[in-house]
Amino acid sequence: MIVGILLAAGGARRFGSDKRLHPLADGTPMALGAARTLKAALPASYAVVADDDAELAGRLQAAGIGIVRCAHSARGMGASLACGVRALPDADGWVIALADMPFIEVASIRAVAGRLAAGAALAAPVHAGRRGHPVGFAREYGDALRALDGDRGARDLIERDRARLALIPVADAGVLRDVDTPVAVTHRTYPL
Repeated sequence: MIVGILLAAGGARRFGSDKRLHPLADGTPMALGAARTLKAALPASYAVVADDDAELAGRLQAAGIGIVRCAHSARGMGASLACGVRALPDADGWVIALADMPFIEVASIRAVAGRLAAGAALAAPVHAGRRGHPVGFAREYGDALRALDGDRGARDLIERDRARLALIPVADAGVLRDVDTPVAVTHRTYPL
């Protein structure tokens, strides 16, 4: 079983407000849009939220997304990722998605999960020659993911094992579209 984990516990230092709740063009809060796409691709999907974030947790739960509360989310993305993997230890792999990347297509997420299910240790989409998100990790990375802390997430693991990373070409520019400013929500060029 490949599980989807949405990292939705972080702050919004560059955005100026809580970007996770910022509305997309259709009015959907950004994190909820990202969560719905992840769940459409992987029905067993969970969102990691800060322990005291009742508003976002409530919206995600109402949409059928499982919630993992992280007491140490202020320490950074690595701490949140570790919290999510600790809460879901029986998975055969984890596809890690970000709440501020709501424009990724379902097919791209399924492609990453499919590559893990086919035996890849690590998997990620590539668009226009650049690695994007989400990133998939096989079960063998469980201990390393549970040990993460700080703000670098799993970048060091990916860099260390780059030769084991299955890159999946996709036509989906959303795999590169990280929303860090309000204008990036509607801007049609993809800030990288």
